[in-house]
Amino acid sequence: MKKDGKKYAFGDQEFEDYILHVHDQGYVEEYFDGERCFSGMINTPGISLLPTTIMGIYYFLFLFYLFLGISISADIFMEAIEVITSQTTITYTTVYDKYTNKYKEIAEEELVWNATLANLTLMAFGSSAPEIILSTLEAVKELGKPAGDLGPSTIVGSAAFNLLIISAVSIVAVDKVKKIDDMGVFFTTGVFSIFAYVWLFLCLQINSPGEVTVEEASWTFGFFLILLVIAVSADKYRQIVKKKESDA
Repeated sequence: MKKDGKKYAFGDQEFEDYILHVHDQGYVEEYFDGERCFSGMINTPGISLLPTTIMGIYYFLFLFYLFLGISISADIFMEAIEVITSQTTITYTTVYDKYTNKYKEIAEEELVWNATLANLTLMAFGSSAPEIILSTLEAVKELGKPAGDLGPSTIVGSAAFNLLIISAVSIVAVDKVKKIDDMGVFFTTGVFSIFAYVWLFLCLQINSPGEVTVEEASWTFGFFLILLVIAVSADKYRQIVKKKESDA
């Protein structure tokens, strides 16, 4: 029961705040001092009444369970995308055989998807699907309210992890020296990766502090299309150069 305008009494103790949880199987009364830990629909009724150590273990196990589910979903998603991007088609080319003095057809198997385009679109979407889903859910849930930190944090954190940690582990994980086959595509994606952080800073701190306008969002999407055009063009140019070198 409430003792005065500021304190709540339970037995012989006084607390700063009080909340009542009503459930089908009964109700739980919570009395607490200071900041209250988050209590959502995923919590078992009365979980916040447990000792801090037990709650920490509970949240850690539940977080591990969520990560396990995300990894399984992402793995299935990536396998589906790999099946799509690995589709090939047979093309026939007529060439002149100088040894037989006759023309003959050569069958070649070519990928339907350009590798660079597939990596920058479908593969990137598949690997970033959890962050995109989280950001979209938060945006839809908080429509009309101040934007939260979940969206920017997941996107920037994921991009930084992929750019720094994944690249480093991929190099260290192999015994042989890794060589970049197409410096044009690598340079293009590297420059745009750094530019993305600069552009985000300009949007949130310089142009319109604390918010992203429709114009900025449109420019951001436009930059992605420019990235695709430049990267695919660099890949096509590299293929032409390699073909000329092989024919020489």
